[in-house]
Amino acid sequence: MGNPVVHFEIAGKDGPALSKFYDSLFGWKTTTHEASGYGMVDTASDGQGIGGGVMTSPHGQPMTTFYVNVDDLGAALKKAESLGGKTVMEPMQVPDGPNIAMFSDPEGNMVGLVTGM
Repeated sequence: MGNPVVHFEIAGKDGPALSKFYDSLFGWKTTTHEASGYGMVDTASDGQGIGGGVMTSPHGQPMTTFYVNVDDLGAALKKAESLGGKTVMEPMQVPDGPNIAMFSDPEGNMVGLVTGM
């Protein structure tokens, strides 16, 4: 069995403005976590598709990322590197959330990894 895409993120200079844009465009419902400013997206699609997040980019640059559920973050990072990818973020625990990591593919696209979703 393959590994499913389970989450997406859209980031830019103004996360709240992006949330309003996507909420208006697609009928999504974004709830922003006050302490982190991270907007959790409910796509309001009755269980179809995946949820995601909208945020202000930590580097001020636009970024779209998807997250793939894997059994072992370290093993997935090693495999990505063996195929020409590069680890961008070592495994870490999101406060009150899952464990995540990130790599870039050989073309520089960012891909997130997550366990337990």
